[in-house]
Amino acid sequence: MSKIAFLVPLFPLLGFLINGLGRKSLSKSAIGIIGSGAILLSFLTSCYLFTQVAAGAGEGQRFETVVTLFNFISVDAFTIPFAFQVDQLSVLFLLIITGIGFLIHLYSTAYMKDETADHFGRYFAYLNLFVFSMLLLVMGANYVIMFIGWEGVGLCSYLLIGYWFKNNDYNYAAKKAFIMNRIGDLGFLLAVFWLLFRLGTVNYGDVFANVDKLTAADITGITTLLFIGAMGKSAQIPLYTWLPDAMAGPTPVSALIHAATMVTAGIYMIARSNILYTLAPATQTLVAVIGLATAVFAATIALKQNDIKKVLAYSTVSQLGYMFLGLGVGAYTGAVFHVMTHAFFKALLFLGAGSVIHAMHHEQDIRKMGNLKKYMPVTHITFLLACLAIAGIPPFSGFFSKDEILAAAFAVNPLYYYLGVAGALMTAFYMFRLYTMTFLGNFRGTQEQEHHLHESSSAMTIPLVVLAVLSVVGGFIGIPEAFVADSHWLEHFLAPVFAESAKLSEAHHLSHSQEYIMMGTATLLILGVIVYAVNRFKKYTGENEQEEQGLGKVLANKWYIDELYNAVIVNPLNAIAGFCKNVVEKSGIDGAVNGVGKLVAYGSRQLRLVQSGQVSSYVLIMVLSMVVFFLIWFNDATIIRFFNKLF
Repeated sequence: MSKIAFLVPLFPLLGFLINGLGRKSLSKSAIGIIGSGAILLSFLTSCYLFTQVAAGAGEGQRFETVVTLFNFISVDAFTIPFAFQVDQLSVLFLLIITGIGFLIHLYSTAYMKDETADHFGRYFAYLNLFVFSMLLLVMGANYVIMFIGWEGVGLCSYLLIGYWFKNNDYNYAAKKAFIMNRIGDLGFLLAVFWLLFRLGTVNYGDVFANVDKLTAADITGITTLLFIGAMGKSAQIPLYTWLPDAMAGPTPVSALIHAATMVTAGIYMIARSNILYTLAPATQTLVAVIGLATAVFAATIALKQNDIKKVLAYSTVSQLGYMFLGLGVGAYTGAVFHVMTHAFFKALLFLGAGSVIHAMHHEQDIRKMGNLKKYMPVTHITFLLACLAIAGIPPFSGFFSKDEILAAAFAVNPLYYYLGVAGALMTAFYMFRLYTMTFLGNFRGTQEQEHHLHESSSAMTIPLVVLAVLSVVGGFIGIPEAFVADSHWLEHFLAPVFAESAKLSEAHHLSHSQEYIMMGTATLLILGVIVYAVNRFKKYTGENEQEEQGLGKVLANKWYIDELYNAVIVNPLNAIAGFCKNVVEKSGIDGAVNGVGKLVAYGSRQLRLVQSGQVSSYVLIMVLSMVVFFLIWFNDATIIRFFNKLF
């Protein structure tokens, strides 16, 4: 296994190099085959690694292999190897990244077909580099290699969000994502320095084995800084506003960012560092509170959004909040479980939205859609299944993973549970508002749009069908104990990774009867909300629509958070930058440098006037020069003695 582990990230890297360097000479068909094939090879290799890990791990035992390629940094104080770690947690993420990534690449071959070959190659090169960076992040055996992948996905998000770089709004969205991620990345970097200073190592195995050498203040500080990094990558309050704006990129890019890469990086990092977080209860509480606040807050915004991709974007922010809630209450398996199920239905939702946008000639306003089920049956049924999954309707995948998080939250603090259920109800409402206004009722677009409506090609619908199947059955690997004893396969598979945390944390268990009541009540409430949303919006016509007022206007404008950030942070920084540019740089530094040049030029112009060609002027200058020489040559005392003798 150690001989082939490096192939998982190598294939996408080769795809990036081939498509990037050959984008002007390769055909679009060749580019699509190379780009998609590279990810498929990574997926097949990941499947092999997964089978090896599953076969090598005994009952409740951890299977871990560290593959060291070379020493990345080697100094007297410490050595940081460029190494990969293959265990239960990493191989699970490898399957998610490469599996979902391949489907998105396949989908992109049709979705981006109208691009020129040059830009088509650039797109697939960036997409391959994105997957490579995420694989590096997940496979790294220490925090430095993780950080390299961490920065790589940040770079690729910038490149892909601003893919259509001639649009300045898209460039602004890309810049916003890049800068906000750098804020969080500073926290991650400081945590790495802290670990090096205190332990002299950043290797996972060494850090977790020597955690007893850290003080409580050390652990709290390190975990808080790591969480700041996770807040940036995984779009949590207050560093979440970049993710909705990331919709500027092509829709498959949105699917990749929201489902298989980037935003799941923060979840993986905390899950990998679970021992540190278990020993830092204050940080765990912070993680839970921020996650829950983000889940509910983002859900309120999604209620009033009309851009199909913006609704899904705020949905992602909200669902990430649930994952952090799970991490904060110690339900590490539940959080990872929700990462997996969310990857299935969120990739499906975005690709389904892309199919709709493609058919509607790039229209994204759901108020101008309607009755698309008539023209797009495959997209319609798969999108509906994804909506049921994210809403948490049994037996769809989202039900099992979200229920596990909410049950763990209730055991720690019932308030967490009630707020979590409120967020789930809002999720059901805005998703079925989206579904109903898009696929049911009457068509509200133009006649030209209706005339050209059609189902997407098989290259786009096949990934939709595969993801729909996974969204329906994916949750069965985590059936709760209340239903079937000893049936939570994922918990058993990941148990060795979280074993130390399980020993250190206080176990909270709910009775089966209590779980039944909680599941049943939540499901009935969600079904009621779904029925209400469908009945309310299926007859939507858009006629006599009034502008939102009061709280509705606030939600439609996203609580004015962007405006607040602009007023408090962006505009003052721009003003300072303008002052530095116009006053300090142009008038100060440039003024001084240019002033010296102007002074020399002016002096030269004046000095050349001395060359007049008149002999009398030259004699006068010669005499004056002799006088000056005399004054310089003789000091003041000599002059005084001369005049004393003279008089």
